[in-house]
Amino acid sequence: MPHVQSALYESGRVALRRLTREDQEEYTALARASVELHEPWIYVPSTPQEFEAYLQRFNQGVGEGTVICARDSGAITGFVNINEIIRGPYQRATVGYGAFVPYAGKGYMSEGFELLFKFAFDDLNLHRLEADIQPGNAASVKLAKRVGFRYEGFSPGFVHIRGEWRDHERWAFTSDMVASRPAGSQKE
Repeated sequence: MPHVQSALYESGRVALRRLTREDQEEYTALARASVELHEPWIYVPSTPQEFEAYLQRFNQGVGEGTVICARDSGAITGFVNINEIIRGPYQRATVGYGAFVPYAGKGYMSEGFELLFKFAFDDLNLHRLEADIQPGNAASVKLAKRVGFRYEGFSPGFVHIRGEWRDHERWAFTSDMVASRPAGSQKE
């Protein structure tokens, strides 16, 4: 399989790498093609202006934008953002993620999360990743469970999205959970 340029980590079918300005055309086209998959749960930048503003978020030192790519073609299959990194005694961040059409449901995100955990815990030295998921987003909850996140609670009116305070389930994964997972827990 070909090596994906600038990969942080690679595995069987996927590579994890940082999002770059050069990804704009492919990323925004995938976002437009995936609107029905993502809404109303997440809003992904679909214009050059939105993409530029999105990319700037990761130049502030409190987040990392990453994409999961197919190793055989280099195509972007999904994304995982590490947001709101807090250092000091917390060493934690939140994650936001999504697959793109036509790659959704094919295991790329599950495999990509294994690489994301290495990046977050080994390279960024984080201890905890949190995923805040709207209760009706069954696909996102299913992925969180599949890759090993644990359910920690429910928060009404937790996040303000497009003019509305929305309820969220709180899920978490910590660095000590990597070694304690049963073999094969990351597989679909």
